[in-house]
Amino acid sequence: MEVILLERVAKLGQMGEVVKVRDGFARNFLLKRGKALRATSDNRAKFDGMKAELEANNLKAKGEATKVAEKINDRNVVVLRQASETGQLFGSVSVRDIIASFEADGVIISRSQVMLDAPIKTIGKHSIAIAVHPEVEVSVSVTVARSADEAERINRGEDISSRQEDQDAAAEALAAAGEFFDPEAQHDDEAPAPAATEK
Repeated sequence: MEVILLERVAKLGQMGEVVKVRDGFARNFLLKRGKALRATSDNRAKFDGMKAELEANNLKAKGEATKVAEKINDRNVVVLRQASETGQLFGSVSVRDIIASFEADGVIISRSQVMLDAPIKTIGKHSIAIAVHPEVEVSVSVTVARSADEAERINRGEDISSRQEDQDAAAEALAAAGEFFDPEAQHDDEAPAPAATEK
């Protein structure tokens, strides 16, 4: 189906372009959300009449989106989750969790604006794109951690894959092994008597 785009659509085209898309995508997304019109002669004439108004609305929306983009650009939000010692989450961090974290900071964004291809399933700092407007995109980071202290350590750039307690325990074990296998230690000169064998 051919449609006339009423706004810029990522990976598809700019406002006013006539593009050919699959029927389901046109009906269920573009037409339903008011992003396009069917490319008929009547709709082409209608678009020509609406073009100036659409461009003015687009500029106004883009200006407001730019203000929001400046507010959230390079922002870091923290999401706390339970995870295994290896850093795998028991569950995942989805778009809904990211939106809730931004709302806690006083920023309202919609699900369609968060560009997350797959849910986050590991602890660490993840970079995500937010499209506040079809022509304005910003990058934010999401820190996923088990605790607020661990989130601070991740944000400082520390490697949390090897915990300090594990390193201390390993050092103590090496020291104990060194004492146990000390070659200069005093040994008894007497060798144990050989065991008697029965015939």
